[in-house]
Amino acid sequence: MPGRILCLFVFIGFLLAACATPAPVADVGAPGDFRHTQEYISWLVDREMSKNDITGVSIALVDDQTVIWQKGFGYADLEAGIPATPETVYRAGSIAKVFTAAAAMQLAEQGKLDIDRPLAVALPEFSIKTRFPTADPVTPRNIMCHHSGLPSNFLRGLYVREPDRFETVVESIREEYLAFPPNYVFSYSNLGMALLGAAVEKVSGERFNRYMEGHFFQPLGMTQSSFASRPIAKAYDHNKAIEVFSLRDVPAANLLSNVVDLSQFLKMQFADGVVGSQQIMSPASLHEMVRIQNKAFPMTFQQYVGLGWMMSGIDVPGGGPVASHGGSLPDSHGMMAILPEHKLGVVVLSNSATSHVAVSKIASEALRLMLEAKTGIRQEAPAPTLSAERDPTAEELRQFDGDFDTMVGLARISTASGQIDADAVGHHFRLVPHENGLLTIKYKVLGMMPVRVGAFEDIHLSMTRVDGRQIIVGRIGNESLIFGEKLKPVGIPKSFQQRLGQYEIVDRIDGPAPDSLLLREDHGLLVGEAHFPEVPDVLLRIAFRPVSDHEVVTAGLGTSRGDTLRVIDTENGDMLGFSGFQLRKKN
Repeated sequence: MPGRILCLFVFIGFLLAACATPAPVADVGAPGDFRHTQEYISWLVDREMSKNDITGVSIALVDDQTVIWQKGFGYADLEAGIPATPETVYRAGSIAKVFTAAAAMQLAEQGKLDIDRPLAVALPEFSIKTRFPTADPVTPRNIMCHHSGLPSNFLRGLYVREPDRFETVVESIREEYLAFPPNYVFSYSNLGMALLGAAVEKVSGERFNRYMEGHFFQPLGMTQSSFASRPIAKAYDHNKAIEVFSLRDVPAANLLSNVVDLSQFLKMQFADGVVGSQQIMSPASLHEMVRIQNKAFPMTFQQYVGLGWMMSGIDVPGGGPVASHGGSLPDSHGMMAILPEHKLGVVVLSNSATSHVAVSKIASEALRLMLEAKTGIRQEAPAPTLSAERDPTAEELRQFDGDFDTMVGLARISTASGQIDADAVGHHFRLVPHENGLLTIKYKVLGMMPVRVGAFEDIHLSMTRVDGRQIIVGRIGNESLIFGEKLKPVGIPKSFQQRLGQYEIVDRIDGPAPDSLLLREDHGLLVGEAHFPEVPDVLLRIAFRPVSDHEVVTAGLGTSRGDTLRVIDTENGDMLGFSGFQLRKKN
C-alpha cells in the first residue's frame, strides 16, 4: 500500500485506540516450558481482537526446529461460520519481500546474480531517469535494503481488481526519475521489489511464481503458499466483509500463505538453510540477510534494515537483534519476526484492516515471553521516564515555526501563541517540550484543549540538522526515524502557477483512488490536497519542490517522497502527469 495512505490508516487507529487493561499474572515455568507464553498470548490476542474489531487471527511460535504452538482465533469466514485455524490462508502482504530477497540471494549463490553490480546487468531492460548523475547505481543489494533511491511505488495500476503482470513496470518507469540518490536515505519501495522479481525471472529463466514454487515452497513443504495475482482470502473491516483488490507488484506484497507454511521458512532459517537432505540456501546468505546494511548511510537515525528483513521496529530486551517484516495491505495485516541468536520466531496473520498495530504487539510480546521461557532471560523494557514539561525556548519557537513534510503529509506548525501548535491531516496537535530536550505530542480536542493520547505516549521528537536539512527525528522505543523535514518556500514555477485548481484523473481505473484533487499555493509552497473516501475525516496534503520549469517533486525525505509531478503535452492539451496517472484540470 502506498506509504502515505497507510500512515493515514495507522494514524486514525492511533486516535481511536482504547486504554490497555492489565495483563494476567502467571508463574513462569521451568526453562523450555512455554505454557505461560501460550496462555498470555491467547489472552492478548483475544483482547486485541475485541478492542480493534478484528475478525480472524492465526499465530505460530517456533523454537528452532519445533513449532511449539499454533492456533487460530475468530473466523476465516464470518458469514459462513468458518473458524480461523493455523491452516487458514491469509494475504501475507509484504512478508513477500523476505522471500523475494531470499530468491535473489539464492541466485547469487549460483553465480547468476551479483547483488552489488547495477541492476541493469541482470535486467538489461531496466532504465530510469536520474537527477543524480554522480550517485551510486541501483543494485539488488540497495533494493533489498530499501536504499535504492527508486520511487516507492508506480501508482497507476498498482492496486486494482484486474492488475497487469508486475513485469510491466519495467517499461512503465522509463520516463520516471529516481526519487533519491542510491545509498542515501531509507525509502521503502514496492517498485524496487517488483524490479528485483523481474531480475529473478530474467536470470533464472522461470516465471517468478514458478521459481518460488520450485525453489522454496515445494522443498520447504509450504503446500498452501503461492505468489498469486488474485487474492483468495476474505477480508474484513470492523467485522464487515470488504472487497479485496489485487496488488500488481506480486514480488513485493502478493504472498498468500498460512502460519504453518511460514513456520517452515523460519525453521529453514534456524537450520542454516538445510531442509531434510537439501541445502536450500547457504548459511552465509541467511546471515547476510539479517546483518544491518545501512549503518554507514547518512540518513539512518537507527532505522536499521537487512536484506529483505527489517532490523528495527520490534525490540525484545536481552534478545539481541530482531529481524522482522510486516505484511500490511489496506484489508489485512501480518508480522513475521525472529531472534536469530536464540532461534526463536513468531508468525501472526490477520484478515482484518484494523489489525495493523495488533499484529506487531502480539509478535513482540510472543518473542519476549518465548525468550524468557527458553533461556530465563527476563529484561523488562525500561519504563519510560518522562521528564517535566516546560515552555518552549526562543530557539525552539524559531526552529519549529513553519511548514514541515511529515509521516502523514504536510503539517503547518505555528509558534505565534508561544507554544508549538501543529495542524496536520485536518487535526490539531501540540508539541510539548520536556526538561530532557525531547518533545511529546498532545492531541487538541476540538482544536483547543491539548490532551495526552495513549498511542502518542511512546513517541518522542527532537530536531537535528543533517546534510543541510532541518529534520524532526521521531523516537519510538529504541528505534529512531525521520518524522519530518522543515520546508523552505522556494517559489512556484510559472507553469504551475497557471495550473492551480481542481483536477480529475483521466481514465480512472477500478482501484481505490482520491475523490478530490486540488493543486494550490499555501505559504509560498505548491501544495497538493487529496481526499480519500476510505478515510473521510482525513485530508492528505503534500508539498512539492520545483526542480525545473515544468517539473516538481514531492518534498521531504524517505518513503513516497521525491516523486515527480510534470506538465505533459497530450492530444487533448496540457495535463499533469504523476506516477503513470494523467490529471486533467476541471473547468
